[in-house]
Amino acid sequence: MENQFLRQEYLARINRVIDHIDQNISNELNLGELADVACFSRFHFHRIFSALVGETLNQFIQRIRIEKAASLLVGAPKKSITEIAFDCGFSGSATFARAFKEIYGMSASQWRRGGYAEFSKNRKMDSNIRQTESNSGKEFDIANYYIDGVTNKKTRRNAVKTTEKLDAKIEVKEFPEMTVAYVRHIGPYAGDEKLFKGLFDKLFKWAGPRGLLQSPDLKVLSVYHDNPEITDEKNLRTSVCLTVPENTEVDGDIGKMKIAGGTYAVGHFELNVDQYAAAWNTICGDWLPDSGYQPDDNPPFEMSLNDPKEHPEGKCIVDICVPVKPL
Repeated sequence: MENQFLRQEYLARINRVIDHIDQNISNELNLGELADVACFSRFHFHRIFSALVGETLNQFIQRIRIEKAASLLVGAPKKSITEIAFDCGFSGSATFARAFKEIYGMSASQWRRGGYAEFSKNRKMDSNIRQTESNSGKEFDIANYYIDGVTNKKTRRNAVKTTEKLDAKIEVKEFPEMTVAYVRHIGPYAGDEKLFKGLFDKLFKWAGPRGLLQSPDLKVLSVYHDNPEITDEKNLRTSVCLTVPENTEVDGDIGKMKIAGGTYAVGHFELNVDQYAAAWNTICGDWLPDSGYQPDDNPPFEMSLNDPKEHPEGKCIVDICVPVKPL
């Protein structure tokens, strides 16, 4: 039991570091600063991070920067490659160019001109094979078309014709910044209803005795930090969350972070567990290209609004929330 507690404490500290990296990706990030965030000795921090994350600290930071840049190259077509390089924390365009080509086997300009579409197509085919092998439970196909739906409208429209169309109320709303407690999973999650149930059970068991489930303003979220078409599934990060007062103390493998406030496109759905992919396609593929908006640079999330067991048809009532900015 003591060993389990210690491991949870280590994971919580590493999650704090990952959150800090996400929030400061455009800045210089050094070992000493991140060791202090984790409250670990600078001498030992690097080894602990590598053992728990499966990548060295530098490898992790470099990958997050490259993947963020890969998304922005397609999602922010008006930004120059040099601007994107600096936004993602690279010291210059030459450094960025070498790093990008090493990962994706093509230049950033080739990626922007169509290389992304081929890469994501191959990633999607792999994902479909895996989902076919496990075709029950909650579907997640979040980032498919999340970026490409705005920048490659013709391709997206042709693709969406083959998917289920859902009725939805979609509107643009302003959200305040939210403080959330979370349990994080790193790895595959598509179709794994059991995984999400376990994550939420752990979060609720922690929150219940602390009176955090009684708030009239309670919100329950699933946040998706990475683009499944760019990030290898073994590195995908998702956090199940609930809103908490800002001064809430967390412990063990329960973390705390901020969800950025701002403008969000919000699609309101009543879904069967196998309709999540269609819901994301509806908002990101059907609505977004004609909306005058494009995705903003923050993670999207789902906001769960009911307990499906209490719904007469067993459906999940959910708001899909995509951060947006004017096109």
